[in-house]
Amino acid sequence: MGGMRVMDPLLHVIATDFGTTVPAVSIIVAAFTLPYGLCQIVLGPLGDRLGKLRVILAALMAFAVMLVLCSLAQGLTALAIARAFAGAACAAVVPISLAYLADLVPYSERQITLSRFLSGAVLAQVMAGPLGGVFGQFIGWRGVFLVQAVATIVVAVLLYRRLPTLPDPRGGGATFNTAHYVVLGRPGMPRMILLAAFADGLVLMGAFPFLAPYLREAFGLSYAVIGLVLAAFGVGALLYTNFARKLVPWLGEPRLVFAGALMMAGALAVAVASPFWPAMIAVQLLLGLGFYLLHAVLQARATEMLPTARGTAVASFALMLFLGQSAGALVMGILIAHLGYRTAFLLDAVAILALGVWLRRLLQSAG
Repeated sequence: MGGMRVMDPLLHVIATDFGTTVPAVSIIVAAFTLPYGLCQIVLGPLGDRLGKLRVILAALMAFAVMLVLCSLAQGLTALAIARAFAGAACAAVVPISLAYLADLVPYSERQITLSRFLSGAVLAQVMAGPLGGVFGQFIGWRGVFLVQAVATIVVAVLLYRRLPTLPDPRGGGATFNTAHYVVLGRPGMPRMILLAAFADGLVLMGAFPFLAPYLREAFGLSYAVIGLVLAAFGVGALLYTNFARKLVPWLGEPRLVFAGALMMAGALAVAVASPFWPAMIAVQLLLGLGFYLLHAVLQARATEMLPTARGTAVASFALMLFLGQSAGALVMGILIAHLGYRTAFLLDAVAILALGVWLRRLLQSAG
C-alpha cells in the first residue's frame, strides 16, 4: 500500500527531474495500478491452489527487486515500465490477505476484523505521504524507492520465518478456473459489487494522486509539508478503524456508504473553494474517513461473492478496483490539463455523490 501512495507528493519533483509536466508524469500512477489489477486474474486462483501465504511471500520478494529497478530508471518511460512490474509484483499481497482472513472469520465479525487488517493500509496512508515528502526532500525520489525496498525485504523475511507455524491450506484443481469467473459475471449481487469496485476506483481514488501537485502549484508548499498534509488522510482512516465496531451496527451498510460518499464530496468541494492551505488538512482527514466508510463495506461484501474460492473472488474485486483507479488517474490527468485542478476536483465530487446514492439503493435492495 505504501508503494502505491509513496510517489504522490513527488510527482512534481519527478516531472521537474525529467523536464515534463505533472499530467504527463501521472502515467506512473496508472503504470502501477493497471498491472496490479490485471494480474489478479491469475494471482487469486494461484493463492487458492498453492497457498495464500506462500503466494504473498513470493510477491513481496519480487516487489523488493522491482523497487530497486525503479530507483535506477533513467527516464520517464523506464520508470513507468519499472512501476508496472512493481505493481504486478505486489498485486497478490492485499487481496489474497483479505481472502485469507475471510476463510478464518465468519461474516458477522468480518468487517470488524477487516478494519483491523486495514490498520496496515491506514499506516501506509499515514506514513507514505510524509516519508515520500520528507525522504524525497533530502535523498531524492530514487532514495525513497531504495528505502522502501529495504523495508519490503524485512517484512518478507519476517513472514518467511513465521510461515511454518501458520495455517496455509492448498487446494486442488486448475490454477485458472474460468467457471468461477462465469459465476461472478452472472446477473446478481456479485456482478454489481464488481461494477461498484470499478466505480470506486474511478471516482474515489482517481483524484488522490493529484492532491499533492495541487498543493505544490496552488500554495507553493515544500514536499515535506505536502507529505505531512497528506498524512491527515491516514488520521481520518484511523478514525474508521478505531470506531468501526460501533459504526457498522449503528449505521448499517447502506448509510455507511452514503455517509462516506457525502464526506468525500464535501471534502473535495472545500479543497476547491478554500484559499488557505491549512484547510487541506481537514480535507485529507475527511477523505480518509469517507473513503474507508464506503470502501470497507464493498470489501466485506466482496469476500462473500464466491465462498468456495475466495482468493479468486477478492482478486476479481481488486482487478475491477484498480482498473477503475487506472482509468480515473488518466481521466483526471486529462481533465486537469484542459480544465484545471479546481474544475476537475469539483466534477469528481459530483461523481462521488452520485456513486454514494446508487450504492445506498443497491445495498437497501439487497438487504
